[in-house]
Amino acid sequence: MNFYQNTLTNLQKAAKIMKLDQETLDVLSHPQKTLVVTLPVRMDDGKMQYFEAYRVQHSDLRGPFKGGIRYLPAVNLDEIKALATEMTFKCAVAGIPYGGGKGGVCCDSKNMSEKEIERMTRKYVQAIYQIIGPEHDIPAPDMYTTPKIMAWFMDEFSKLEDCYTPGVVTGKPLEIGGSLGRDTATAQGGAYVLEEYMKKHNMPIEKTKVIVQGFGNAGSFAAEILHSMGFIIIGLSDSTGGIYNEKGMDPFVVAKVKKEKGSVTKCNEGEVVTNEQLLEKHCDVLVLAAMENQVNEKNMKNIKAKIVLELANGPTTSEADEHLKEKGVVVIPDILANSGGVTVSYFEWLQNHVQYYWPLEEVQAKLKRSMIEALVRILDFMQEHKCTMRMAAYISAFDRLDKARKMRGC
Repeated sequence: MNFYQNTLTNLQKAAKIMKLDQETLDVLSHPQKTLVVTLPVRMDDGKMQYFEAYRVQHSDLRGPFKGGIRYLPAVNLDEIKALATEMTFKCAVAGIPYGGGKGGVCCDSKNMSEKEIERMTRKYVQAIYQIIGPEHDIPAPDMYTTPKIMAWFMDEFSKLEDCYTPGVVTGKPLEIGGSLGRDTATAQGGAYVLEEYMKKHNMPIEKTKVIVQGFGNAGSFAAEILHSMGFIIIGLSDSTGGIYNEKGMDPFVVAKVKKEKGSVTKCNEGEVVTNEQLLEKHCDVLVLAAMENQVNEKNMKNIKAKIVLELANGPTTSEADEHLKEKGVVVIPDILANSGGVTVSYFEWLQNHVQYYWPLEEVQAKLKRSMIEALVRILDFMQEHKCTMRMAAYISAFDRLDKARKMRGC
């Protein structure tokens, strides 16, 4: 089952539990618009190279399309459709007035120069220009895209519009309309949800052992934030492998080594293990902050965590989800756990509109309130329908989306 099929399966399960109107399920099982384009880019050696790119707009029932852009060799249309669908539900879970979208370019950006990436980004903007905009579709950074890339994106769109338009993207540098707290928002939001869940279930943070799979933007910040809160970080990994130390490690030290040497495995904070081995180690909380389908039918029986916090999109397959439920493992699902990123993106968009920027304390206070409200709502649905937190999250989103569709007469 691929990521898109897995997403549709989750929608169908939740719809069945809540007895959702079939028409609403059908509407939300198909994207509204799919754009596939080819980007001709002049490389540094003078040769022309062609990159396939996508923008999928899933639903605007509750507001403009919203979703990130990723630059990866494995990007494909089904993946982008799945991510756009997830964004619709994530925004509805968070209670923010956006719909879902997603974009991607099939490229090996790790082996491209900065100038090549800039030229490709500007070509991408030119190709999708007519379907995006601050009131229509607002992209953002995702895997292997950065605030600098968002700056190029905004600049190219502004040139085409002949008007400075910072609100066309979020996740920008602070100097051109970015928001304080946006860089850590995904991790910070997940930490707020985990902390509140544990508080509600009388689970002490002290002595709680955490493994974080993925040491990119979300994973590295998550490890540092949780460490600062008192959690014990016992395992970390990136694409090259992982390190494990049952007594704990300092993620700030690991981050410094990774920046200097390129891999967490170069750090002597713990024993070197494979990514597969790290996922199966004993821990209290397993944070999934890498790619989709990481916990699947091959390794689900070996997962020993009590709580799984999904900071990545779609890291657990449907089969694995069912197995973890039977084992009594609590999965805090992606459409709740990682919704801090899009929530602070919404804050950035608001600040761009009024040209007034909030201090970090205000951003974080608003984010914490939003995440806790979303969690409480989901726990209520969980109790009402006697279902998993993932199903309750989809039900929470469906409830809002169904009402919006019927009120609009769609």
